[in-house]
Amino acid sequence: MRAIFLIGGLAATAFCQDPVFDPNEKLEKAHRPLIQPPRARSKTAAEVTAEVARRLPASTAATQELAVRSFVDRHILGRMKRDGVPHAPLASDEEFARRAWLDATGRIPPAGELAAFLESKDPNKRDKLIDRLVGSDAFIDKWTFYFEDLWRAGQRMGPGLNLFHFWVREWLKLDRPYNEVVSDLLTGAGKTSFSVPGGLYYARDFVKAKDDPDAVDAHDLVNQPDTVDEFTITYGKVFLGINFACISCHDGRYHLEKVNLFLAGKTRQQFFQQAAFFGKTRQIMNWENGSQANTEYTVDDLGPGYDTKAESIVRVPRTTGKDGRRMIEPRFILTGEAPGESENRRDELARMLTGHIQFARAFANRIWAEFMGFGIVEPVDEFDLARYDPANPPPAPWSLQPSNPELLDALARDFAANHYSFRHLVKAVMKSSAYQLSSQFRGEWKDDYAPYYARKFVRMLSAAELHDAIALATSSPGVPTTREDKPEMVMQMAEPKKAGQEVQNFLRVFGQSNRDEMPKKTPPSSLQAMLLMQSKLVTDGVKAGGGTAIEQLLKETADDRDLVEKIYLATVSRRPSEAELGVALRTLGADRRRGAENLQWALINSPEFIFNY
Repeated sequence: MRAIFLIGGLAATAFCQDPVFDPNEKLEKAHRPLIQPPRARSKTAAEVTAEVARRLPASTAATQELAVRSFVDRHILGRMKRDGVPHAPLASDEEFARRAWLDATGRIPPAGELAAFLESKDPNKRDKLIDRLVGSDAFIDKWTFYFEDLWRAGQRMGPGLNLFHFWVREWLKLDRPYNEVVSDLLTGAGKTSFSVPGGLYYARDFVKAKDDPDAVDAHDLVNQPDTVDEFTITYGKVFLGINFACISCHDGRYHLEKVNLFLAGKTRQQFFQQAAFFGKTRQIMNWENGSQANTEYTVDDLGPGYDTKAESIVRVPRTTGKDGRRMIEPRFILTGEAPGESENRRDELARMLTGHIQFARAFANRIWAEFMGFGIVEPVDEFDLARYDPANPPPAPWSLQPSNPELLDALARDFAANHYSFRHLVKAVMKSSAYQLSSQFRGEWKDDYAPYYARKFVRMLSAAELHDAIALATSSPGVPTTREDKPEMVMQMAEPKKAGQEVQNFLRVFGQSNRDEMPKKTPPSSLQAMLLMQSKLVTDGVKAGGGTAIEQLLKETADDRDLVEKIYLATVSRRPSEAELGVALRTLGADRRRGAENLQWALINSPEFIFNY
């Protein structure tokens, strides 16, 4: 168990963000945590990867010339070749299979399917596996859970949450164009909890103005301008990868020059213009029988417009612009375009936003980060467009923000050209040689190699992935929910908060989003290590009783060598080395039942179970 504490300690140290603020520069100190964390995520990923890879069994993959399989490889491998950067070998079939299953479906491979894949001699078996995984129901489960975290589909959606859950599943199953999906999220109107799932995304950002209405129609329960401002910041970060939070309160000039050059050139007036696309959109909180139903809304577009002098509850007072007008007209902040006079403002926003390359860039970068360890632009929701174009580099001491702008633009164009297909984007990444590199690097690793993606960077399993991996490895029945119906995997749940208390505690410690705030990556910790060793999810799961995997394997497998191999395949998705086999056989020889239980417990508590490598 010493290994996991070492991993946790190292990673926790690595994820700490070193304070680099000049104490005399208070404005920079105030804004940097909001927009640009000081420590590069690529450096953190490289440090954790080096430590985890050192503790993994030696890769059996042979060093070979990598095939340039797509435009992704032309940019990644071509850049490394041009700059003389060495790279890791291709991952072995065992490494690749576990990685592909986890990345595509959030689940570890079933032992039987894994064994069949490893034995196959088909030269195209990796591509075929990717196609099968991306087309599976488990793919829908994982990415429904992912988007519900990203879109914060929590209790603020009220009774409409199940409607939203099935709407997300539906568009993923149909592979609806992502630009259409986002348009639904920006333009939904109606009674949100019963008929318009897209409208729930806007409704959940409400800012409550008061507990009891003064207006006869109770339309004053929501502060409409504050709600619009909050949602403008939300969709800016999620759909454009740009954080407008600071310019929602003040001009960027004299505030953001050391943080974000693009936003330093923007004004609060321009934020008002961007927010004004929702200026006529009302969020009406239902008022029934003398009380508010603060999770029931009607969304319409019958408001008067965006008032730059409206009272604010959550930010500094608004001010009129230079022209002195209170009601401001919308303009898209990236182009200055105004909506047509006869057009619905939100429809126009959806058209402008999804038609701009930054929309495709931001999404491609976000998904790239999920599969490759960190984004081409980091943080993924902190683009600085003034530092993006290599043909127009920023002034010193700034550098280009993207590690590979040509690749990111190629990903964005390919995504758009293929009808914004999410499945196509996933396959474009997974089928590349770049994605299929080993995390084990032969030779001396240098920090400068990280932006080249010269190896696979490990990531810790998410809370839901880790829970479900334990359930699958041990053949535990699943998640006991509070609904008294059939158990299910965490990633199949519309509301993780409805899991039993033991499961909720596990998810919380491992960083499951509460879906009230934007999801964050949770660093490994010693608390997680202790919970993993002592949780009933693990200790009960590895017992040879109650229908667990260990009980079944002990009954059906007479040969100890076969038993050890099956436990390894079911738990860490590989066969044991000769040294590991020897240790396991001696343990089983002393007490077969207890030895099998201890073996699976130890494997679940090993770094290679906890990390996707």
